[in-house]
Amino acid sequence: MSAATAALTIADAAQADEAPAAASAAAPEKEIVITGVRGSPRTVTESPAPIDVVSGERLAQTGGAEFGEALTKILPSLNFSATNAGVFSIVRPVSNRGLSPAYTLVLVNGKRRHNSGFMTNTTQDTSGVNAVDLDLIPVSAISRIEVLKDSAAAQYGTDAIAGVINIQLSHAEGLDASFRYGSQYVGEGDRDSWQGEIGYGTAIGDGGFLRLSADYRRRGGNWWNLKATDTNIYGRPSGRTVAQVISSSGQTAAQVQANSDEAAARNAAWDGDGAHNGDPEIKAFNLSYNTELPLTDELTFYSFGTYGERDAQIGNNFRRPNSNANFTALFPDGYYPLNNIDEKDFQFVAGVKGDLAGWNLDLSSSFGRNWSRQFSKLSIKPSLGPTSPTEWPNLANFEFRQWTHNLDLTREFEVGLARPLQVSFGAEYRLDRFRTFAADALAYTPATYVFQPGDQEYDWNVGVAASPVVQGAIVLSPEDEADATRRVYAGYVDLGIYPLDQWYIGAAVRAEHYSDGSGSPVGVKLNTRYEFSPVVAIRGTVGTGFRAPSLTQSAYAQTDGRTALVFNPVSGLTELTPTVAKLVTPDSAIGALFGAKPLKSERSWNAGAGVVITPVSNLSVTADGYYIKIKNRIARTGRLYGTGITALLNANGLTGIEQIEYFFNAVDTSTRGLDVVADWTVSPVGFGRLNLNAAFNYNKTTVDKLPTVPAQLFDAGGVSLLATGSAFFGGDRIGELEVINPRTKIVLNANWTRGIFGIALTTARYGKYTQRTAAGDDRHFGAKWITDASVSAQVTEFATLQIGATNIFNVRPETNGPGSPQTGQGYYGPSPFNPNGGYYYGLIAVSF
Repeated sequence: MSAATAALTIADAAQADEAPAAASAAAPEKEIVITGVRGSPRTVTESPAPIDVVSGERLAQTGGAEFGEALTKILPSLNFSATNAGVFSIVRPVSNRGLSPAYTLVLVNGKRRHNSGFMTNTTQDTSGVNAVDLDLIPVSAISRIEVLKDSAAAQYGTDAIAGVINIQLSHAEGLDASFRYGSQYVGEGDRDSWQGEIGYGTAIGDGGFLRLSADYRRRGGNWWNLKATDTNIYGRPSGRTVAQVISSSGQTAAQVQANSDEAAARNAAWDGDGAHNGDPEIKAFNLSYNTELPLTDELTFYSFGTYGERDAQIGNNFRRPNSNANFTALFPDGYYPLNNIDEKDFQFVAGVKGDLAGWNLDLSSSFGRNWSRQFSKLSIKPSLGPTSPTEWPNLANFEFRQWTHNLDLTREFEVGLARPLQVSFGAEYRLDRFRTFAADALAYTPATYVFQPGDQEYDWNVGVAASPVVQGAIVLSPEDEADATRRVYAGYVDLGIYPLDQWYIGAAVRAEHYSDGSGSPVGVKLNTRYEFSPVVAIRGTVGTGFRAPSLTQSAYAQTDGRTALVFNPVSGLTELTPTVAKLVTPDSAIGALFGAKPLKSERSWNAGAGVVITPVSNLSVTADGYYIKIKNRIARTGRLYGTGITALLNANGLTGIEQIEYFFNAVDTSTRGLDVVADWTVSPVGFGRLNLNAAFNYNKTTVDKLPTVPAQLFDAGGVSLLATGSAFFGGDRIGELEVINPRTKIVLNANWTRGIFGIALTTARYGKYTQRTAAGDDRHFGAKWITDASVSAQVTEFATLQIGATNIFNVRPETNGPGSPQTGQGYYGPSPFNPNGGYYYGLIAVSF
């Protein structure tokens, strides 16, 4: 649902407040849900598993410009992983119950949503899965979201280990539109953004409908790093001695000193802007439709789909004038490489549902595709010398396709129990395909260039080899190309039994077969709910799950030119240095040199127990504990580098590569947690309508089993090939699993309406968390409160105005990270909330 519809719905609700309180109060337990249960819909509190419902109105009130971020502002079990650097920074995955997005299944209108072609690569999650990109679903099309906080592997698919997000599309009639403009409080780039939305719905025939929705948004590229404290951008690099400069350039000692003095004066004038990492510049539009058309009295045809395009421009670390990645003729004062992305995404679903010979039938087919082209409007490949191109039209291409067919049948049978026996069964066939495509040949073909006199001002680097790759970019070569296909066959049976009128027992079993050898798992689930009285009920679940390796984890390889903090023995300092890293596939010959093995599937076991309390009709409290055990969990190695690693790479023809990484079955983990939700709605006569919601999540993940360092990473004498600071699976990777996310999160919401006015207030407390490094240097970050607020007024019969702010007090992450003196980046911690600070906006919405 669009922001326009949201604002007007608030006003419409306010007009109803003159009615008696009993008539206007919206009892929380009357919210009907369909996710997590088959057969007859249930209310939230009647559900045998914990479930949250978020309306389109409430989503719009958060002020979040992007769907994923807006959702995490409301639900405490979800966290937002902000990525502020690199190609993958436009993918900002949502984690559920402390687990990677790979463990939460995303549905749209109950149908599986296709994945992104991008893998996740954030400070909080380097698992490399290709998660569903929620931001490619137009917010203007959403009616509500149902979030099942329980394993549903035996119901919807064995990858639904942490739960299910089911996005319900709107079929509201009429025309609505909105326009929002806002700006961030802080930043050194373009702080402004705007978004326009429009939707139109109409009835078709007898019982049919068509809803069309569209939105367009633009976000400015903005960054907010600290200033670099190492201001030596023109002078002699710390890794070069005066003797080396004299010997290679032919200068006299006096010339070197004079150049140093002149460079020092220029260094002092530099503003210290060492990185343009932050929010990428985004231009995007999304379209959607949702329709149903009765075919007969018993059968209905339905179809829905989305289409979107997104252009992104991403900043990078500053390449200094005196580095081995710059030429004075091209950039006399250095440059900031750009990552540019052209992305297209669509999914279309069609099916038939209704009654067939007494069975509730749903037969559907869905096809989705995500495709992107990586290019750069500004970068160079230094190894081509001072004549290198500064624009690169094709550096890499990614594609993910998914074609899914489903048949679901449900029926109730009278068997003499308190209520009819519900029998559901069905089948699924899914075809997944992940492909990557190589860059233009000039971008990946090896080249070597050694700096010559005159290439750089002051000739500090004469005789030094130039950086060998396109700067700041991921460049795919033909050897990196992937084409991975997997067919998944599945069948399930789901039973719902009522031995007593107040006692429900659910049982489900699902068998799947993966054509790529990932396995043929069978998942089971048992859940129950017992109602002691209309006031108190208990519920519980046990089940098993399975997750095959993501195609990105198994098949994706890349070579990228990045910067890394590396110890310099000449200067005795840890410095930011251009470096080349290679991610290899687990089953590759190169990977085997460093201990990689083909990936195995993950196995899981989960249990949950909870209580539901409904003391009065307009107040509900739920508390649910959970336990999730995952074996053979896939993770990424640390950055493997050192002289021994380089020698091994060179011996196998990989010259110029400094780092190696791969995915592997790393650890076993256990996750324990608690969700508590309270919801109260009241409408005192004359005081409008007030809804209060409080939610709490406690979540703790522990690593139960650590990996053994492969023998290939030691020499014949048992000495490690890894340099100081490099670890096979160090504290940083363990920390990503255990402590990078807050252990607690509290969300408090208040919505008040009266007459033409509405006020929405949300405040969330993110608990303390820790960032670990490979060297074991832990950085601790305290709890933070983030507050959002908005005020709306229905100024005419069809128009509503709204003003608001997200993070109204401009709370930022603490500056306690392992930052870089060369860039000023990294001091802010890996934030579980959007780190860009406050954002204020105004909105106008109309509806006819």
